[in-house]
Amino acid sequence: MDTSEQIKFWRLPYISGIEMLHASYIQQSFSRHMHEEFAVGVIESGNLGFSYRGRHLVASQGCINICNAGEFHTGNAQTPEGWRYRMFYIDPDFLANTFAQATGKVARIPFFQHGVINDPSLSRRLHHLHQMLESTAHGKLQQESTLLATMVEFIVRHSDSSIAVRAVGKENQKVKKVRDYIEACFTENISLQTLAQIACLSQFHLVRVFQRQIGIPPHAYLNQVRIRRAKNMLKRGLPIVQVALENGFTDQSHLYRHFKLAYGITPGEYSKNIQS
Repeated sequence: MDTSEQIKFWRLPYISGIEMLHASYIQQSFSRHMHEEFAVGVIESGNLGFSYRGRHLVASQGCINICNAGEFHTGNAQTPEGWRYRMFYIDPDFLANTFAQATGKVARIPFFQHGVINDPSLSRRLHHLHQMLESTAHGKLQQESTLLATMVEFIVRHSDSSIAVRAVGKENQKVKKVRDYIEACFTENISLQTLAQIACLSQFHLVRVFQRQIGIPPHAYLNQVRIRRAKNMLKRGLPIVQVALENGFTDQSHLYRHFKLAYGITPGEYSKNIQS
C-alpha cells in the first residue's frame, strides 16, 4: 500500500480572497475544526468522510464537498487508499461581492445547506478552474474570468436562496474602450480588474456584456488579437520563438495551442507553407 501523502498549497497574488490546496491523504485524520473561509472541494479519487452539521457525510469521487465559513467539521479517509482532492478556501467577502456583481443587489454572504453536492457538470467546472489556477499557461484575464463565472454558477445553483442573475444591456462605448485597450496592450498580462476599471463596470457585468456584443469573452478576444498578429509575423518569416514572446505568449507551446485551435495548423506548418 502506498502510504505517501502529497500536499501543495498556494495562492495567486493578483487574486485576493482565494487559497488553494491539492492533496492526497491516506493516514491523515482532521480533528474537529473550522475555517474562517468557505472550504469547497472536488474529490478526484477515494472517499472523504467528515462530520458536519450533526451528520456523518461521505464525499466520493466526482462529488463536491463544502463547509460553510465558521462551521466545525472533521475529515478522514473512508477506505485504506485514502482520498485525493482539490480544495478552494474562499473568503466570505469574496462570495458576498460575487453575489452583488451577479444580482446587482446589496452584497450578501451566501449559505450552502448541503455538505456534499452531486453535480457532475459543476464538479467538472470547479476541477477545471482549480487546474487552471495551478497552471502558468493561462493569463490573469482568463483565470479571473473563469473564477468569477464558476463562483456565480456555484452560488446560483446551490446557495440557500433563489437568485436571478441580472440582465445585461448594451454598453457600446464601454465595450469599445475595453476592446481598444486590449488591441493596444495585447502583449501585457492584462487583468480583468484593469478592464473593469476602464469600463466602469463590475467585472462580471463586463465579461457578460462584452461577450454579448463581441461574441466572445475578453480573454478569448485577447487571444484572437495575439494569434492574428503572430500570423502576420510568421508571414514575414520571423522565428517562432520570437513570434511567441513578442505577442504575449508564455512560450512556443502556448502559441502552438492557440494557433492550432484558431487555424487548424501549427505555427511551424503555417510558416513553412506560407514561405514556399
